[in-house]
Amino acid sequence: MGERAERRRRTEARILDAARALFGEVGYERATIRGVAKAAEVDPALVMQYFGSKQELFRHAVRVVPMAEGEPDPQELVERLLGTLDVKMELPQSSLAMLRSMLTHPEAAASAREVLGQQIDRLAGSITGDDARLRAALMTMVLLGVTVGHQLLELDELRGVPQDEVARLLRPALRALTGPDVS
Repeated sequence: MGERAERRRRTEARILDAARALFGEVGYERATIRGVAKAAEVDPALVMQYFGSKQELFRHAVRVVPMAEGEPDPQELVERLLGTLDVKMELPQSSLAMLRSMLTHPEAAASAREVLGQQIDRLAGSITGDDARLRAALMTMVLLGVTVGHQLLELDELRGVPQDEVARLLRPALRALTGPDVS
């Protein structure tokens, strides 16, 4: 990679880091290109040159790396999900930005649906039964609820509890959702 391309990559990364922090802190509506530029120590015109619009900047800032691929058995699936609690309880700024904004901004909602839909697809592939997608969606929403309660609402009941204790209590419910004979 040439020196110019490397400099551009570093500047873009700095802008995205600043955008994630600002979107995560104040949400989509209150974040501004000028505020992102100031935090990234660049000219607002450069932010627009790289991303074209606030909406496109947001789309890049909230992009999330998907969960590891594979077809685990149901018990392994639950353990993988519970293994992500540390991430879900300490989300990166990009995810916090999406969570803060998904209920008030259509682009954030679409991005959240896409990411959650991909996770539901992966989970459903490891669950048997005609209602596998529904059960995968319920599992996903349980973990999303824990994330929102811990990260955004800062519920004392979740914030002061070790992650292994949360996992211990969630394990039976998540395991129940993986079996074909859920009643």
